[in-house]
Amino acid sequence: MAFTLRHSVFILLLVAFSPGVGQVRPPAQDPWVDYASGEYDIIPNITYGTGNNTQLKLDLYEPRNHSSPLPTLVLFHGGGWVAGQKERNVFQLLPYLSLGWAVLNVEYRLASNSLAPAAVEDCRCALRWVAYHAAQYNFDTSKIVLTGGSAGGHLALITGMLMAGSPFDRQCPTRENVRWREGTEPQVRVAAIVNWYGIIDVAELLEGPNAKHYAIEWFGSMSNAKELARQLSPITYVRSGLPPIITIQGDQDDIVPYSQAVRLHEALDRAGVPNRLIPVPGARHDGFNRQALVESYAAIREFLRTYGILTKE
Repeated sequence: MAFTLRHSVFILLLVAFSPGVGQVRPPAQDPWVDYASGEYDIIPNITYGTGNNTQLKLDLYEPRNHSSPLPTLVLFHGGGWVAGQKERNVFQLLPYLSLGWAVLNVEYRLASNSLAPAAVEDCRCALRWVAYHAAQYNFDTSKIVLTGGSAGGHLALITGMLMAGSPFDRQCPTRENVRWREGTEPQVRVAAIVNWYGIIDVAELLEGPNAKHYAIEWFGSMSNAKELARQLSPITYVRSGLPPIITIQGDQDDIVPYSQAVRLHEALDRAGVPNRLIPVPGARHDGFNRQALVESYAAIREFLRTYGILTKE
């Protein structure tokens, strides 16, 4: 049975109101889940573009009755660029929804539809959609935060690190491209990137001891796979002036080498880019226990406060 937005919201509410499920206990006073339905609207499956005859969708979670621009999170799901659904990410939205942020949950083309670099092109188009619709939905374009886990972490990084005018921006098949060609495209400067165990060096995963089937599948049999993988690797674009980046990863990750997170941290330090690496001792890929998650989100909030993105809680 297909997993839909309705299913995800139902499960969200079930867990929130069931202390015995997954050892979830609501706060002692005024738990946010009690009144969240009165504070938020959900606009599902907004079409932000098309690619390879595929309509590309995102879900918007937006506070009701707000008039001032809101910090906005853009979330990309994981799945090695070959699997995954945006609806399975709903729980990852909760820490930001509880802060009163607007949240965009983005889908993109998987390898079974379109090989690399389609996913990157789509995520860049989603960021462009935020720019064009900021006034309509009251997105604060000075406080746009990108996040995701695994392949979603990679997509958050590459979307926020690519330079303006990148060749991967040319496939956005929206009418706004007319204005772009006329030189009037609005710009969004990403304020921060929250990277959960994302791929940093895509080329390293195509061959050799760290080769991974999901990366090989994303490129298929294309002859220029190694060079394209380098162009799609966040490590390629480390330079001064990037937004602050925080990375959380288990030091025993068996899907994405932890050494890549270390390399990114060291490269960002050399370039003078504000960043932080949060290692999770003993954790494998996405294998964080409750305490590790609590500590990770506390570190994320402190990181966002440090750079003026989170100003109230």
